[in-house]
Amino acid sequence: MDVLRPPLIRIGGRVYRKNLIQEQAFPHEEEEDFYAGPSDCTDEPCDASVVEETERGFQCRVEVPSPLYKYIIGKKGETKKRLEAETRTSISIPKPGVEGEIVITGQHRSGVISARTRIDVLLDSFRKKQPFTHFLSFALNQPAIQEKFLQFKEEVLEKCSKDHGVSSSLFQNPAKLHLTLGTLVLLNEQEIQKACDLLQRCKEDFVDQITGGQPLTVEVAGVEYMNDDPAMTDVLYAKVQMKDGSDRLQMVADQLVERFVASGLMLKEWDRVKLHATVMNTLFRKDPTEERNNTMTGKSSFKERESFNGQNILKLFENFHFGDVQLDSVRLSQRFSSDASGYYATSGQLCFS
Repeated sequence: MDVLRPPLIRIGGRVYRKNLIQEQAFPHEEEEDFYAGPSDCTDEPCDASVVEETERGFQCRVEVPSPLYKYIIGKKGETKKRLEAETRTSISIPKPGVEGEIVITGQHRSGVISARTRIDVLLDSFRKKQPFTHFLSFALNQPAIQEKFLQFKEEVLEKCSKDHGVSSSLFQNPAKLHLTLGTLVLLNEQEIQKACDLLQRCKEDFVDQITGGQPLTVEVAGVEYMNDDPAMTDVLYAKVQMKDGSDRLQMVADQLVERFVASGLMLKEWDRVKLHATVMNTLFRKDPTEERNNTMTGKSSFKERESFNGQNILKLFENFHFGDVQLDSVRLSQRFSSDASGYYATSGQLCFS
């Protein structure tokens, strides 16, 4: 890291520099340690309005999902002790698994502000390391689309099964065909509700105007690959476009992601959403005996990627028509889950009509 040009982190509309940290590996320890480094408390920028004056000094409350407590506590409580010592504050953290607020108290406002800022930076760093839990999606699992997808699968296996790496384990579950707009890390019910509320505000602010309160009719046709070499394909997807030739679907997707990124619920990955429906993916190669286990625990034990040769598939199915579908809602879908239809469980949704 260049100490003269440290990386910058955006949190809540503010920009902080990320100071040099000392990292140690602690095998067999679940908690990770964090070193913020000594600093003058008055130099820490923070919104002072979050600090309340009390009879004994000053206090600040921070809403933190319980899975992130361990990063503030650190190995054997070292991170918490260091934060308290360097900011001259006391940090109260709820018991593991109990949702609540972290309370910072101290004799000096500057110390409380410093502790709050350091906790914000710390949590932002470790939140980015969490696997995503939810994603915004358009469901494409209507019966007609599923039927055509199964036809596609059957014909690919019939005509291309001798091509390197091509097997039935590569194909998407037809009940879970979808378009992904963006992924989210939502670690408790409060964060899920915040995402649901934002979806409804998006409906009022711009989605109704773009859709006219009507479903968007989309054509799913043709296949394309993600990486540079079709002979070493990892992801093959079906292309989607509006039947009327407009860009309304792209507009809805881009503006939704822009709004979720601005709220801090989603990280910005691309300038525009790449609308695609994955039909084959080398990450789907897994031990069938572990599938139930993975679904129940919310964990994945995907084997290392083994690319497949998609050249013949791309040539033979370049214009394969999966069908037309009416998209009438954006769903907040839960990863590693299924509802009664076989699609991902829905934590909330934005309906067009």
